[in-house]
Amino acid sequence: MTTEETAPSVEATLRPTPTAPPVPAMPPMPPMPPMPWALIAASCFATFAITASGATRTPFLIQMAQDLDVSLGMIANLFGVTSIAWGSASFLAGIASDRMGRRPFLVGAPIAVAIAMGLVSRSESFLTLVIWSTLAGGCCGLYTGVSLAEVAGRVSDRQRARAIGWVMAGQSITLLIGVPMASWIGAFVGWRGVNLCVATLAVIGALAMLATTSSVANRAATKAAMAAAPPMKLRSVLTGQVLRLLGSVVAERICFGLTAVYYATFMLQTYDMSLATLAIPLAIFACGNIFGTLIGGQLGDRFKNRMLTFSLALMASGVVAIFLFGWQDGVVVSVVLGFAYMFFTALSRPSLTAALANVPGEIRGTVMGLNSTAASFGWLAAASLGGWLLSTVGFVGFGPLAAVLSVLGATLALSRRKE
Repeated sequence: MTTEETAPSVEATLRPTPTAPPVPAMPPMPPMPPMPWALIAASCFATFAITASGATRTPFLIQMAQDLDVSLGMIANLFGVTSIAWGSASFLAGIASDRMGRRPFLVGAPIAVAIAMGLVSRSESFLTLVIWSTLAGGCCGLYTGVSLAEVAGRVSDRQRARAIGWVMAGQSITLLIGVPMASWIGAFVGWRGVNLCVATLAVIGALAMLATTSSVANRAATKAAMAAAPPMKLRSVLTGQVLRLLGSVVAERICFGLTAVYYATFMLQTYDMSLATLAIPLAIFACGNIFGTLIGGQLGDRFKNRMLTFSLALMASGVVAIFLFGWQDGVVVSVVLGFAYMFFTALSRPSLTAALANVPGEIRGTVMGLNSTAASFGWLAAASLGGWLLSTVGFVGFGPLAAVLSVLGATLALSRRKE
């Protein structure tokens, strides 16, 4: 073949090249629906009251042990007993809410918590304290998973991390306002009076949920979901990915619970602080939690890979934990590290919960109930492992444990094996 045969002609060179057809413009993204702020605010407040039923106990572990003549470890194990009841009730309530609607649990559970807390305040022995605390934990479990399912079902997927972050901020507000306020109030009325205050908050939470949920709409939505698809068997809900994410929930809750349960005791014993003085470190500690939760909700909706956001934040908390419990170099250092630890653990949580909530509506209550159940197992392990470490090696063992668990939780979240 000659050069003339292969080279393009002058006419072909000068001939205009045909232009490609224009690419049709992408249709504009539909606007996000408005957030149900009234429901979110009510859920946040009710979550604050529900979480306060256990969290406000933390400044009074020593006082309760002396009052009921038992060891500090036995009082600390109340968190474990409560967690068992909480997790069991969350699982059952999640399944039931997918079939009969969410409103009975959203309104009834806080009322039941108020009654149980009133009984806790009247406990005259450790046995009765265990019984009523277990009842209170079970009543709390009837609410938590159902409330997350209700809010997640009222927003689009790209709004879920933010909406869930605001609801979970109720837990942070418990640490920011509830626990320090309980510490201050308890100096005047004792731990029994604090339980009565929590009961009052729970009643207000029930009224807020009553005002922001509609029985007619609730029944209609439940009926429509069940008509669209029959209830799924639990076996089909527990996919490999869901199970791995639930494992991450357990690891994250242990990391969180180790500090949430024992930070007040850590500060009291390490620096010989009074209950009144403790309120300031606890408030700063809780600020890290609430800022992390709200910012974590924003990150969970802005970045596509929610599991990477969760994993990086959780591993950062593990690094901080080593310094928090291993470097006791003054109150200021421990307060700053406590803030950082709470910030990173809270930063991770909304992304993880939003990923779990991204399931069909007819099983969302079940999955969110399992989420609360897994979290309760984490709280149980945190209370038990923390009590054991406290009696053997002391607080210095908390940091390495949290670091190992943070890596484990991140590994489970990032794994993508075929089902």
